[in-house]
Amino acid sequence: MKEFWTSIASVLGVLAFCQSLLQVIYPPELRFAALKFLNRLFHCLSAYCYFDITEIDGVNTNELYNAVQLYLSSFVSATGSRLSLTRALNSSATTFGLSNNDTIADTFRSVTVHWEHVVTQRQSQSFSWRPLPDEKRGFTLRIKKRDKEVILDSYLDHIMEKANEIRRKNQERLLYTNARGGGSLDSRGHPWESVPFKHPSTFETLAMDPDRKRAIMDDLRDFTSGQSFYQRTGRAWKRGYLLYGPPGTGKSSMIAAMANYLGYDIYDLELTEVHSNSELRKLLMKTSSKSIIVIEDIDCSVNLSNRWKAGGTGASRCSYDPAGSSDLRGGDVEGSGANNNTITLSGLLNFTDGLWSCCGSERIFVFTTNHVEKLDPALLRSGRMDMHVFMSYCTFASLKILLKNYLGWECDRDEAAAVIMKELEEVTEKAKMTPADVSEVLIKNRSDQRRAMRELLEVLRAKAERNSKYVVGGRDEVEDEEEEKRALESHEGVKKMQSGDLEGTKASECCLAKSQQKEERDELADE
Repeated sequence: MKEFWTSIASVLGVLAFCQSLLQVIYPPELRFAALKFLNRLFHCLSAYCYFDITEIDGVNTNELYNAVQLYLSSFVSATGSRLSLTRALNSSATTFGLSNNDTIADTFRSVTVHWEHVVTQRQSQSFSWRPLPDEKRGFTLRIKKRDKEVILDSYLDHIMEKANEIRRKNQERLLYTNARGGGSLDSRGHPWESVPFKHPSTFETLAMDPDRKRAIMDDLRDFTSGQSFYQRTGRAWKRGYLLYGPPGTGKSSMIAAMANYLGYDIYDLELTEVHSNSELRKLLMKTSSKSIIVIEDIDCSVNLSNRWKAGGTGASRCSYDPAGSSDLRGGDVEGSGANNNTITLSGLLNFTDGLWSCCGSERIFVFTTNHVEKLDPALLRSGRMDMHVFMSYCTFASLKILLKNYLGWECDRDEAAAVIMKELEEVTEKAKMTPADVSEVLIKNRSDQRRAMRELLEVLRAKAERNSKYVVGGRDEVEDEEEEKRALESHEGVKKMQSGDLEGTKASECCLAKSQQKEERDELADE
């Protein structure tokens, strides 16, 4: 045994002598050249090529590194055995990542690639105005040489696209408004103010016919994946939706469900705070891609329902003047100049479908109204409002969704439930109640399912009976109530009556007469 260790010591001594001899005979430059040659020879004989993606490119952060990290997090949780967890600022989800020096395989277009997360200690650095991290992090991509020309560019584009999608889904969505008014800007020069958007509405909870919801979801899905189609056909990558129907039918909930489904931000445009077409264009330029631009109650916010002939020349102009300084029939007030602080119909049309609407991509315009017949036909044509979605009264299909949302009621759980559902089906269509009214009945009795169902059935029966009993001139009571609500919400008739305007007086008298007629009908019904 002693001889064995003696032999080992002799061999180690010879190796140490040879190493020192080689260092004396072969200078460092020659050794470096030899290693470089051997490295090139290895790469020439190897079937793989390698690409390094470092975290910091010079002094700037490498965006591709962050994209790869997010992309790998989408599937590494299912395959990795040791992972790192991170959560970014203003993010609602936890992302998974590779631990130090771990490797994972990915497949793209039937080609397998390998990723390795490389972490090394950085050498001590001298004084610097921007100190670097102690660790040097990066990813190494290994691809077979025969596949490099086939997938490299498209694979990296795929990674960037998926990373942007994951980043958008994880980050907190925002609801923007231009309520600042007058074209005012914040400290960063932005005309929009934002708050976190946390509306819980989804297509699953939306009270609407399932077939119609499925059609809208398919249209939204085709829109988000149709970039190549819009480029090939020469169309701006945008989509217009018109949501119309009685109040309380879920138009705002539909917008929230669209935003949650797509992961888009919402820009709620208040037209009464916009004083000129140029200001409207500036607001559009400051909106981001992948967003929903909403104009609610467009028939009430501005007067864009009629066209007025100007001077017999055949030219038409429709405008809104918040200060009352312009004449709708003649355009500008005398002496007001070119900048008259008005929104014209032409300006709004250019906002939705003109050249300025193409300053961003993948945006959805949504208009809502209670009375589609009041809108100018130019706003309704395809290309501006591509889909017209009628938000109707509560149907039996939407009623079942509301029962499930508020009460957890299953339609076929027992025989008694089947009997109640059959009775509800018979009166729901006749009652013409909005989902908001039905929801109010269910919320009040959400602690007792049986009582909620009985009260809802009574309310629907009473409403259906009143609708079938009172029909005046082909118009039912529901339509009369809608007209009365519009009259009460609008202060135009009162203002005109106080100023001595004859038309305003007639409108007010008409509203009062209809209100008296309704009261008389209610008294007769009570008797």
